[in-house]
Amino acid sequence: MEMSQETQPAVATPPAPGPKEKDGRTARRPLALRILARPDVGVFLGAVAVYVFFLIAAPPVREASSMANILYQSSTIGIMALPVALLMIGGEFDLSAGVAVITSALTASMIAYQLSMNVWVGVIAALVVSLAIGFLNGWLVVRTGLPSFLITLGSFLILQGVNLAVTKLVTGNVATDDISNMDGFGQAKALFASSFDIGGVQVKITIFWWLFFAAIATWVLLRTKYGNWVFAVGGNKDSARAVGVPVNFTKISLFMLVGFGAWFVGMHQLFSFNTVQSGEGVGQELIYISAAVIGGCLLTGGAGSAIGPVFGAFMFGMVQQGIVYAGWNPDWFKAFLGVMLLGAVMINLWVQRTATRR
Repeated sequence: MEMSQETQPAVATPPAPGPKEKDGRTARRPLALRILARPDVGVFLGAVAVYVFFLIAAPPVREASSMANILYQSSTIGIMALPVALLMIGGEFDLSAGVAVITSALTASMIAYQLSMNVWVGVIAALVVSLAIGFLNGWLVVRTGLPSFLITLGSFLILQGVNLAVTKLVTGNVATDDISNMDGFGQAKALFASSFDIGGVQVKITIFWWLFFAAIATWVLLRTKYGNWVFAVGGNKDSARAVGVPVNFTKISLFMLVGFGAWFVGMHQLFSFNTVQSGEGVGQELIYISAAVIGGCLLTGGAGSAIGPVFGAFMFGMVQQGIVYAGWNPDWFKAFLGVMLLGAVMINLWVQRTATRR
């Protein structure tokens, strides 16, 4: 007689709870290292270094009026550096940004003066022209697939020639006529080029516009769907298109945003000096791009912030005015500027590598 036994199923004993292992993918880095890895932290440290240097080397920098002048110089660069930075985050360049500022100012001045109209008519016409230039640049980039470097280099040369040729044809000179006595000039000057007395120091309105635009750009990048689109098209436009991002719209609108910045700075120049030299603006595009790059915007796109270019523009203004206050030979300005900027970039690179190595 055979005896049958029932076999009980084996019960797996759960392992005793213990500390979870962390690998390099899931380990959370310390807060300090995560802060240092941000692209705008390095340029902030560089800006502090430049400020401290001139604070020691140029005693007039310590005065409130001197700082107001430094911030003013920084603001005229920073207002344009912001849209240029957004465009670079979106993966594109605009080499026509510098001369586009002069194109806008020339348009407003000549339309108002030669047609004997209220200056606001010229201001609105200049806005339309600036936005149209931005739209055309963006449209050509997305339609042809050519690098924006080449498209906007062509725009740069065209605008440079048109600025000079049309101004001489219309005014008979290389500069526009004085519009300070025309209707609407006082109102436009109050908006674009006025000053405020704060504690006995004259502060230009462009400083407030600069900080306002920086706050808006930061909010757009970090809190809106459009900001996500900008980062997406700059990182990989094909992947962005595959998930429903309107790539063409985003890129064209970014170029138009640069056009808006060119219009605003152009209006400031016009109503600050009442006239415009048609040959100005050449080389300024490199200043705007440099401020954005120093501010942490990658040349390859897809990374950056709006705060970084603010510090980048401040560095330019600090160096530009600091040399004057130090009483140094202005012929060394470009060389000194290059050394300071390279130093700031090295600090930025060192901070980021230190943060990501640990």
